[in-house]
Amino acid sequence: MPTPPPRVSRRRLLQAAGGGAAAVTAGAAAWARLGPRAPLSRADGSAQAREAAASGAAPAFLHVIAHADDSLYFMNPALEQSVRSGARSVTVCLTGGESDGRNAAEHGRGDRVPPRDRPAFARARTNGLRAAHAVMATGDPLSPWDMEAVSLLPGFQVEIQTLRAAPRNQLVFMELVEARTVSGPRARSLRGLWLGAIDALPTLRSEGTPVQRTFQYTREQVVESLIALLERVRPTVVRTLDPNAVHAPHQPPPAGDSGPGGGLLYHDHQDHISSAYFAQAALAGYWDRGHGRPTVVESYLGYEAGVLPNSVDVPTARRKGELLSVYGWADGRDCGDRAGCGDRKVGGSAFDGWSRNWTRSTRLRAPGSNSWLRPLKDGRLAAFAVLDGSAVCWAETAPGNGTFSGPHRLGGGFLQGQIHAVSHPGGALRLFASRTVLPARNHAHRRELLTALQNGTARNGVPAFGAWESLGAPDAAPVRSLETGFPAAAVGQDGTVHVFARDWRGGIAYRSGARSGDWSLWRLLEAPEAPGGAAGRVPGIVDGLDACVDSEGLVHVVAPSDRAVHHWVSKEPGRIPEPTGGTGLPEPAGPLSLAPLGDGRVCLAYRQSATARVLLAERRPKPGSWRLTARYEPVGGYGRVAAAAVGKPARTVVLAGRDNAGLLRYALSDAEQDTPGRWLTGKVPHSGAAAVGQDTDGRAVLAVLGNDGRLHVVRQRDAGADGRFQEWTAQPARRGQTGPAERTG
Repeated sequence: MPTPPPRVSRRRLLQAAGGGAAAVTAGAAAWARLGPRAPLSRADGSAQAREAAASGAAPAFLHVIAHADDSLYFMNPALEQSVRSGARSVTVCLTGGESDGRNAAEHGRGDRVPPRDRPAFARARTNGLRAAHAVMATGDPLSPWDMEAVSLLPGFQVEIQTLRAAPRNQLVFMELVEARTVSGPRARSLRGLWLGAIDALPTLRSEGTPVQRTFQYTREQVVESLIALLERVRPTVVRTLDPNAVHAPHQPPPAGDSGPGGGLLYHDHQDHISSAYFAQAALAGYWDRGHGRPTVVESYLGYEAGVLPNSVDVPTARRKGELLSVYGWADGRDCGDRAGCGDRKVGGSAFDGWSRNWTRSTRLRAPGSNSWLRPLKDGRLAAFAVLDGSAVCWAETAPGNGTFSGPHRLGGGFLQGQIHAVSHPGGALRLFASRTVLPARNHAHRRELLTALQNGTARNGVPAFGAWESLGAPDAAPVRSLETGFPAAAVGQDGTVHVFARDWRGGIAYRSGARSGDWSLWRLLEAPEAPGGAAGRVPGIVDGLDACVDSEGLVHVVAPSDRAVHHWVSKEPGRIPEPTGGTGLPEPAGPLSLAPLGDGRVCLAYRQSATARVLLAERRPKPGSWRLTARYEPVGGYGRVAAAAVGKPARTVVLAGRDNAGLLRYALSDAEQDTPGRWLTGKVPHSGAAAVGQDTDGRAVLAVLGNDGRLHVVRQRDAGADGRFQEWTAQPARRGQTGPAERTG
């Protein structure tokens, strides 16, 4: 992949084509199997396979990418953890990635410029991806693959590669023509197809492919092909690139490109963004058809990750670089293919060279919530998540018994990320979520925030909620609304709820409302001082904020920028938070999590940039400054670190976050002592951020949404910073089911 500028343009070529994907012919029932040794599951498979799929007992992963190296740069280490887990792992690459057709190092790293040969270069990239996947699965880059042409749709063929030594690992190549430019307007591209600038996008046959000819795909046929793949893989986790790329301010658009939002330029490749749009449309169609297997979606930042603080530690970055060097054919191995055995544009410089920051970061577009496990009015716990694009709830059947019913559907429709839940005085819960509205004839492609208020409890003990209410977006223009951040909220002592989200300019917008739902208009928090003292300048907030109300009734908001941790606090109860000046805390590597302590204190947990080390900081009302209280033993990982103070009184600080193995690490410490707790390990591969809560006895309770689509929970035997934990349990996966929990680690 060539060196990108720090932006990507988008162009209004035509208004998006209408409605949902068109239905394909009835002949689709005769689709061929995928892979000679590991056919992907059919809806009409064996009773045993159907039972395993319905129970959620067998995780499966589908990765949707635009170019052959995208998952290696942006989705690792999660990709490798999936491949090595033994679960089914399928990656579909939408384009051939043929670029300029020259398989040569760039920027002076090569002396000879080879002739232009796009079919050969596309094959070389395929060979590089095969080798990297073989290393992840077997350790041998030359481990053989079986290759065949398969029909996902009648009349079309794609190339399927199956790793012979580990046949649950497969690669699917659709070979659509790529944009061949990071940001320049080009009708014959995924973006042009999505926007309706062209009726069909051709494929480019790579050298040596078993696919017999080229094809012309309409927008609907690309969507239906992905739906066909979803129906066969039945994934519990779908990973995509970033559908909500952030624009690069103060950058002129390319000549001749007006852009759909007045010439916005984006921190990503146009193929990346468009591939995520097609994945979203396919998921919407797949869920509408109902297949009974819960699906979690994770979307990964692309080029934007390279201009933000590094978010993974050096060992993780080096491993990403090693795999990219295999992809880049740095070892000069002989794979027996004249077209080439890897992508020399990447070569061996993946860690130390021009693409260094892409290997130094892994970031999710949805930063996760620090508030999705909440107590109900009667003391039972309820956990909220997004499965199949809808909000769901698990509820304890009795306070503290550890048995949950669920997941129960709460609606919402094509939600992204995680639910953020808050409690009103009196115990009623309010949920917040983010939703994408896909383009149709009657409405534009946009994002909006939603909320739903608890209005009672059903006979089965599950909290009941009213209809989801749209809060709109801080920026009403549809294209700008696509950059709206994910919500964080806090409820004041008077019952007023404040919801905060990043706006498209990089500031923080908020709306406030009473329990009755009488909401204010969107307004902006005052911008803090930028580094260097430039007062009033928007600091370029990065998504991943959090909010809370302290014991004195003051509302706190924290947010990471591309350089610093920023903090706002209200001067009096009932007032809107104001910036407090520089926190002086180390540069963050991602989302921030707040937790109130006693005496007006609040604590803050996050990862430090470059090291991924978890830090804990505290702010006291007097003198009103932040201080770093603990640096935890490095365990790697990325993403949000959940934080809460538990106990009666709340003197135990509990932290929980992902480690380098993709498992949960959690630690307890005494809030009165500046001593980091010892990490414990929960052997539950999971998606999104963890949750921390407490039961009626003040015992800490931790929850994650497993990669199997089930809720996994653990709680202390006894309250306190020294309290030991019981065993992890997995709650039932079938909707509405109540049953015994299973031990999971």
